[in-house]
Order: sequence, then C-alpha cells, then structure tokens
Amino acid sequence: MNHQELVKIRRDLHQIPELGFQEFKTQRYLQGVIARLPQKHLTIKQWRTGLLVKVSGSNPSRLIGYRTDIDGLPITEETDYSFSSKHEGNMHACGHDFHMTIALGALQRLAEQPMDDDVLFIFQPAEEGPGGALPMLQTALLGEWRPDVVFALHVAPELPAGMVSTREGLLFANTSELFIDFKGKGGHAAYPHLTHDMVAAASSFVTQLQQIVARRIDPLQSAVVTIGKITGGSVQNVIAERARLEGTIRTLDPEAIGYVKQHIEQIAKGHEISFDCTIDIDYGANYYQVYNSTAYIDRFKRIVSQEQLTWQEAKAAMTGEDFGYMLKEIPGFMFWLGVDSPYGLHHGKLRPSEDALSTGVHIVEKTIRNL
Repeated sequence: MNHQELVKIRRDLHQIPELGFQEFKTQRYLQGVIARLPQKHLTIKQWRTGLLVKVSGSNPSRLIGYRTDIDGLPITEETDYSFSSKHEGNMHACGHDFHMTIALGALQRLAEQPMDDDVLFIFQPAEEGPGGALPMLQTALLGEWRPDVVFALHVAPELPAGMVSTREGLLFANTSELFIDFKGKGGHAAYPHLTHDMVAAASSFVTQLQQIVARRIDPLQSAVVTIGKITGGSVQNVIAERARLEGTIRTLDPEAIGYVKQHIEQIAKGHEISFDCTIDIDYGANYYQVYNSTAYIDRFKRIVSQEQLTWQEAKAAMTGEDFGYMLKEIPGFMFWLGVDSPYGLHHGKLRPSEDALSTGVHIVEKTIRNL
C-alpha cells in the first residue's frame, strides 16, 4: 500500500467508530481489505468482532504476534473533518483507526513477502472497554496460535509525527474503572430529618477517597484515585434518594490496586452506617500494567537505530491499556508512535498527522522481520 492508500483506509475507518464488541462494520471492512491481499500464505479466523490473521512462514521456528485494537469511544467528534464519524456520539478519539491502518499495511507486506517465521496479526476488539485482550487470550484460538513474542504500538499526540518512544519495564499503569451507587431516602428539603441525603453521602465519600492515596498507600507505590463524574438528585428542593460516583483507580504496582479497592470498601461500610444507606461498588473494566521486556526493548532500539528513525526514551505513565494482559502471559513490548496533534487522546478534536502512517507501517514490518 502506498501512502495515499493508507490515508484512504484510515479515513474510511475513522468514519465508522464502534464501541467494544459492537465493531461489526469495522470487522467487515477489515475483512474486505484483507480479502484483496495475496491469500496463499494467509489463514484467517474470526473471534467475536475481532480477527486473527496468520501469515505462514517458509521455515517457522516461532510465532511472532502483532496486536492492534479496533474499537472507538463514546465521544462526540469535534474535528470538522470532511471524513468525520458517521456514528453520532462515537469517535476514533484514541487513534485506533491509525492502529488498524498500520496493521493492514504491515500485513500486506508480509502477505506479499513472507519470512521464515510465522506471523500472527491480532485485530482485537473492546480495548476501551469492557476489555478484549483477556478473554481473547483465554480462547482456544490463541491457545492454538500462541505467539512466542508479541508487540503493539500506540499513537502519541504529543510527539512529532513519526518519532518512536518506549522504555524497558513499566510503561502503562494498572487501572480499574470505579462506579459507586448510593441508595438512601429522599424527601422534601424542608424536612431533612426525615430523609437520608445521598448527595451529602456521596460528597463525603469523595473527600474520604483522597485520604486513601495520601495516608493508606506507600508513597513509593504511586496511586491515583479520580472521580470524574457525580450525579444525584432531580430538583433543587428535593433531597436526593440516589447518587452515583464514576471514576478510575490507577497504580504503578499491581498489588497497590488491591489495597486501594480494600480501603474503598472500608469507607463504604462506614458510610452505610453514618448515612443510613446502601452502597454498591462496581469496578468495571480492570487492566493489567504494560510491562516491556528488557531483551526485546534492546532489540527494538537497534531496529529503530538501523532504520534511522527518531527515538525518545519514554516515561512511565498512569494511562491504561489491556495489552498488559498479553504481556503478562507473553514476552514483548509496546511503543509510542508520534502523531503530532495539538489535542490529546480521548479528545473530540484529536487530529493525528497522517504523515505517521507510512512510518508506522515501516517500523512494524521491520520489527517483525528482525525481532
């Protein structure tokens, strides 16, 4: 695929973002592109809304895996693109349209010129939630086609287009969604003594959450607890019977996230007594840390240097990625690819530079062939 063909594919995919395990149009589009590639060395299998594509090598001694995510986000697009999302309220605001395009470009090159080893392209659904990596790993398909090494990329809006960045060891944090529902007793604002106010309970809960990181977690075990959304009540003169908190937990230590959850549950028990209410906690999607293999990062750095690409050492971040589950089971790594956007990931105005597409295809292909 030349650069213009990559741009067209990216723009086509950008228009059809779909949420986790709802990527039906996306899957059909991917199947259509793959069907136009040389088929002699390809074996294609479907898993839910995802795909696994194996490129058979001439003399395989191992299976090299490359993973791309395929889902979009429930975000309203604000880019003013002529090719904006046709799915109202959904957007490829995390660069997965780029990820898929790069994977297809690399797949074409491998299909046209296979190598000695087998290669597995993993088109994984539901990275943004509820999480596709872990259930995919547990299938018979990946039991049969278990990679010996696996890697992936993620676009980085803050880096210049085409720059490559990663690090050995921890790259992304352990993360968990957090949903807390409060149920009390509503009533007229003039008679507070006859009610159990859930706005008050939720407000107190938010304040107490901040003490977990400040006073319950070892300062050397970094943790963040964020409440991004509070809902409760219906009108200004009625005391709320229900309230809901929505947020996330992020830690750099897999054990620390368990400690945070333990303390959240202790706070909930105390608030149930103090505010005479019931509290339900749902941790939603949980993602394991992305931990890069030192040996493979060393090899990747040499490949980047040989291809004369711009390199920058990355810092560990509190972002989450369910690719961490794959790296927990299979050695490998993830790296950042710069796309030079003034707006960041999960923003309605994210505008990644399409100049990075060809660089992405090039470095993925070269890495597969030299890893």
